[in-house]
Amino acid sequence: MASDMDMVTVLMCMFIVLFAMSTVDQNKFKQLANSLATGFGAVESTEVDLAEGVVVRPDLVDEQAAGFTATDTTTDIALARAEVDELSSLREKMRLALVEKGVAELVQFEIDERGLTVGLIGSETFFQPDRADLSAQAVTVLDSVAPSLAPDTRDISVEGHADRHGRTVNFPTDWELSSGRATQVLRRLVEHGGVPQVRVGAVGYGAARPAAAGETLEDMAQNRRVDVVVLSSLPDSARALIPHVLEHPGEPAPAATPSPTRTPTPSPTKAPAKGHSKPPAKAPAKDAHGSGH
Repeated sequence: MASDMDMVTVLMCMFIVLFAMSTVDQNKFKQLANSLATGFGAVESTEVDLAEGVVVRPDLVDEQAAGFTATDTTTDIALARAEVDELSSLREKMRLALVEKGVAELVQFEIDERGLTVGLIGSETFFQPDRADLSAQAVTVLDSVAPSLAPDTRDISVEGHADRHGRTVNFPTDWELSSGRATQVLRRLVEHGGVPQVRVGAVGYGAARPAAAGETLEDMAQNRRVDVVVLSSLPDSARALIPHVLEHPGEPAPAATPSPTRTPTPSPTKAPAKGHSKPPAKAPAKDAHGSGH
C-alpha cells in the first residue's frame, strides 16, 4: 500500500509540473503571433517598428551626429602629440651625445608614423667593404646613442639594407650581408650599450627596400645603411596622426567625416485590411564577383 501511495504522489507531482509548463502567457503569445505575421507580410501592424537600418532615438543623437568619432579623434591627436614630444626629446638626447663625440654628422634622424629612425648611412663609414664587422666610428656612434635607448620602453628594430649587387666575396647574397650588419649593431647595443634584449630585434632587407632608386655612387651609398628604429607603441589610429602633428604642431586633427544617423521611421497608422495582403516581393540578390657592399 505504501508503495502504491508513493507512486500516486509521484504521478501527481509529474502532472502538476506538466500543467505548469503548459500554461501560456496569452499576452506574450499574442505579441509573438503579431510579430511573426508582420514579419512575413501577412498583416500590417501599428505595434511593430518597421524602420530599417540603425535607429537612434532623437534624444540620444548629438549635434555632430558622429557617435564617438569626435572623442576618439581628440584622444588620438593628444596621444600623437605626446608621442612626438617624447620622440623629439629622445632624438635631442642622442644628438647631443653624438655632438659631444664629434660624430653627429654621420647619423640621420627621422620621426614618422613608425617612430624614430636613427640612420647609419654609408657602409664605408660603419663597416669594412663586404664585411659585417663594425668600424671604430660605428662603435663610437652606437656607444653614444645606447645610453638614451636603454631606459626607453619602446621596442627597437635594427634593419639592415644593401645596394643591389647580388653575391659578395664573404656572403652568398645581399640578404646575408644586410642581416649580418644588422646583427652586429644589435649585439653592440645589447652587449655593450645595456639595451634589454627582449626589446630589440634585427632584420635584413637586402636590396629590397632601397632609399634611392638611382645607380650613382651617392645613390648606392644611401642604400647601404643600417636603421635603428625606435618603434611607436601607439594604436594605429593615433600613429597615423603623427605626420599631421609634425607638419602642423599647433593645429587640431583633421575632422572626421560624420557617419549619417538614421532617424526612426514613423509607424503606419492605417488600420489593417481584412483578409491577408500580398507579401512584398523580395529584391533580387546581387552576385558578389565582382652588397651592395
